[in-house]
Amino acid sequence: MPTPQPPRAVFAMDPVHLPLLFPPPLMTRLTEAADLDPALVVRDFTDPAAAKALADAEVLITGWGCPRLDADVLAAAPRLRMVLHAAGSVRSLVGEALWERGITVSSAVTGNALPVAEYTLAMILLAGKDTFTHRERFRTTHGYPTTHAETAHTGNLGRRIGVIGASRVGRRLLELLRPFDFSVLLHDPYVSPAEAAALGAELLPLEDLLRHSDIVTLHVPDIPETYRMLDGERLALIRDGGFLINTSRGALVDPDALTDELVSGRLHAILDVTEPEPLHAGSPLYRLPNVFLTPHIAGSLGNELERLGAIVVDELERLGAGLSPAHEVQHSDLARVA
Repeated sequence: MPTPQPPRAVFAMDPVHLPLLFPPPLMTRLTEAADLDPALVVRDFTDPAAAKALADAEVLITGWGCPRLDADVLAAAPRLRMVLHAAGSVRSLVGEALWERGITVSSAVTGNALPVAEYTLAMILLAGKDTFTHRERFRTTHGYPTTHAETAHTGNLGRRIGVIGASRVGRRLLELLRPFDFSVLLHDPYVSPAEAAALGAELLPLEDLLRHSDIVTLHVPDIPETYRMLDGERLALIRDGGFLINTSRGALVDPDALTDELVSGRLHAILDVTEPEPLHAGSPLYRLPNVFLTPHIAGSLGNELERLGAIVVDELERLGAGLSPAHEVQHSDLARVA
């Protein structure tokens, strides 16, 4: 029996990501699993060289910076049968024309969920230890705490952590929270109380979770149903001195209501995402001592990108072995996932 030929594959992404996604050992595996030119990385499908490669492509290896795969692109790729996305969400990348063609889509979103969950765990622990308050006080006084009042709210024992969303990130975070002495609450309309208990959490309605949590962390997709899900009324339910962590999307929270709460000093926030993103230069959130801002770094960066590349290589090797993809994206799931 003749050995099957590896599929013809083409990279379509911002070239700056390629060496981090596929360092030499992974690139070697990739070129063994697929017929591709490592030097050809497409950013414009109308480029003549890209158009020729696209015409022969059976697999597109996409990533951040890939143009949207619209009907015109697909018409120029008659042999295309699989898209392997070396990043997270594919919602902005693929349209109805792709699903109508029956093209298989796989995403490395599971790999991208891990660093977000790790970042969130780190911030929960720092918030529970009241790290940011002590840092600001130390900057001013240059001295150690001298009274019980200065440390009364410090410590992670028994902290009530409210996790909104049992997404991939949310579920991984729930796993990471297990070794700690936390009381974990969960809100997710697609999860049953029994499933929540199996995940190590107590399932609550959103308003009850907000009322009873010391630290609230968001892990839901940006879809119409979640737009501004934390509005002024719901933010007001979080206890005085409570923390809000957002590593998901800024659109989930009413920015004006959140700014009012933070300027008043009633709440603390750890924000890796905002709306707008980035915040305008005059935003008070850059200066407030009760706000910890980071520039959308929770997801895969630096050497973490290699994890995403490895998922793509694994999927190509599964294809060569006649197996189904392990990380296939279902069209029916797009309405409620990131």
